[in-house]
Parts: sequence; structure tokens; C-alpha cells
Amino acid sequence: MKRLLLVAGALCAGAALAQAPQRLFDGADLALGERLLKEHRCAECHARRVGGDGSAIFRPAGRINNAARLRGMVDYCSNELNLGLFPEDVDAVAAVLDRDHYHFERRLDGSAKR
Repeated sequence: MKRLLLVAGALCAGAALAQAPQRLFDGADLALGERLLKEHRCAECHARRVGGDGSAIFRPAGRINNAARLRGMVDYCSNELNLGLFPEDVDAVAAVLDRDHYHFERRLDGSAKR
């Protein structure tokens, strides 16, 4: 009987955790992210790489399909271009990109994240 209660409790706890997804960009400094995007001329680099206004880079054939991968891509750009962004800077830039282009965090609970 105790085992059955333990298993039932574990299942309920797991279900509760599954219903409350963690937001990767909670607490990110959006103003900092906007400033860093301008300062490092991200849009200009993207336009050179993909043409047009550069916005086509935001949907590279499904490679970036969640918030963690978006953050990873921002980190990759920082490392490849030797931008020297700190982890909180990467979070800030990724949060702005999510807000403006991807909307992963908005989809978690149906609400808009601002």
C-alpha cells in the first residue's frame, strides 16, 4: 500500500511540474538585449549572410525550435565573432529575439511575455 501511495505521489508531482514550465528568459534585461543587438550590429551581419533585411536567418529550417536552442545560437554567435558576451548578456539578447521573432516563451502558457 505504501508503494502504491509513493508511486501515486510521484506521478502527481511529475504532472504538477509538467504543467508549470520554466521560462528560460525570466528576469532577462530586455533593454540590455536591445542595446547589445544594436551595438554589435547583429541585423547588419545577418543581412550580409542571408540577404534582404536579414530576418530570414530567424527560421533556419527548424534548427532553432525552442528557447534553449535560441539561447545556444546567440552564444554561438558571441563565441564565433569573439563578442565577449557574458551569460546574462546572451540571455538578454535571446530574450529580445524571442519576444520579437520566435515567441517560444509566449507559447508556454498562451500569455504574452513582456
